[in-house]
Formats: sequence, structure tokens, C-alpha cells
Amino acid sequence: MDSLMALVSDPTAWAALITLIVMEVVLGIDNLVFISILSNKLPPEQRTKARRIGIGLALVMRLALLSTIAFIVGLTAPVFELPWHGTLNEHGEPAWELAFSWRDIILIAGGLFLIWKATTEIHHNVDPAKETEGSASAGGAAAKNFGATIVQILLLDLVFSVDSILTAVGMTDHLPVMVIAVVVAVLVMLLAADPLANFIHHNPTVVMLALGFLLMIGATLIADGFGVHVPKGYIYAAMAFSALVEGLNMASRNAAKKRAERKGEAPPSIH
Repeated sequence: MDSLMALVSDPTAWAALITLIVMEVVLGIDNLVFISILSNKLPPEQRTKARRIGIGLALVMRLALLSTIAFIVGLTAPVFELPWHGTLNEHGEPAWELAFSWRDIILIAGGLFLIWKATTEIHHNVDPAKETEGSASAGGAAAKNFGATIVQILLLDLVFSVDSILTAVGMTDHLPVMVIAVVVAVLVMLLAADPLANFIHHNPTVVMLALGFLLMIGATLIADGFGVHVPKGYIYAAMAFSALVEGLNMASRNAAKKRAERKGEAPPSIH
């Protein structure tokens, strides 16, 4: 109890909490976009339930990982190394080695899964006729199956949860601060889930933009797994710029639609 009171009166702890909440919310955007796209493939009556289950699983997973901080920190220890024989030092030994930890393996696997899933969804959006035909013959595509959707969300929850908790561990040593930041960030995700998913659903061009984001995030996860760190600021700046351009395009289309309606013409089609 005394330690909690000391944290409450510590300005450094409050600064760490605010910073960590912002970081966790930003990191949760990737998770939320993926959940929104997958849940929108379900029948309308199942979408909200799938989002809540997916975000609830993300919270449970993050809190479970926080309870095993020592184990999580251990995930960064090298598991195996791959020597690079193309460059040798003066002793004839490999000049550098590529070491992989469990965290790296999880990030690479998650990045590959994210790229595969985003590519599949782009293909379905570009050629929806084949998707419909396949759904009719197979009794529904896997993305429209509630159980399959939850499993896919769970797999990506694991990847994003590991990244999220390692970020938290690197920013503060206080477990209560980490727990509060994670809970607040997940609550923000829960509040934003339905509006974001509905926005994506009612704006088809945004779906393709979001899938492009997922491709970029997947490539970033793979690069991070191979030890090439891409600053998150660059990623989110690119996403924000793309979203701004798409926002201008949407405003332009809406203005053209209103002008056409005033003139009694058919509104321009959206491709």
C-alpha cells in the first residue's frame, strides 16, 4: 500500500503513465485496424460480438503477459544464431552473426501472417466474384466463419501483445503503471472499435488503404524480427499522410456528389 501511495505522489510515475498510455493507444491502432477488417467480413449481427471478443482477448493476453514479466524479458534472449560467412574478420571468423530470440520469431511469424492475410483480402476486394463463388461452394469463406475469425484475431493479438508489453517494460519498472496503461489503452480500443469498423465498412476506398497499412505493418514486423528497427514515428507519419490524402479525396467526392444532386444529375460513381 505504501508503494502505491508513493507512486501516486511521484511525478515521474505520472509522466511515465501518460507517455505509456499514448504509446499503447498508438500501438493498438494496428491491432484495431486488423480486427475491424476481419469483423466486417462477418454477418452484421456477429460483427460487434467478434470485435468485443477480440479486444477482450487482447486485454486478457496483455495482462497475462504482464504477470510473467520475467518470462517476457527472457523472450529477448537469443535462441539461435546464423553466422554470415560472406564477410570475415581478421581472424577468419564471421564478421557478424544474426541472432534470433523468441520475440524475433514471433514478430517474423506475425508479419508473414499479416502480409498473407492483407494480400488475400486485397485479392478478394479486387475480384469479389471469385470470393462469392467460393463462399457458395464451400459453405462460406473462412473469413466469414465466426470461429475462424476469432482464431485469426487471437493470433495477431499475441503478436501485438508481445510488442506492446515489451514496449511497456522498456519504459517503466512499475507494474501498476503498466497495468493501468494497458487497461486504458484497451478501453480506448473498445470505444473506437465500432465507429472505426463502421467507417471502414461504409467507405470502400478506405478498406484498400487499411489493407495497405497492414502490408506495411507486416513488413515492419518482419524487418524488426531480423534486427532492422524501423522507427514507429516514420510508420505512423506515413499512415497519417495517406489518411489525410484519402480524406481529401473523400471530401472531393462528396462535394462532387452534392453538386450533381443540385443539378439533378446522377452522382459520379466511386471506383
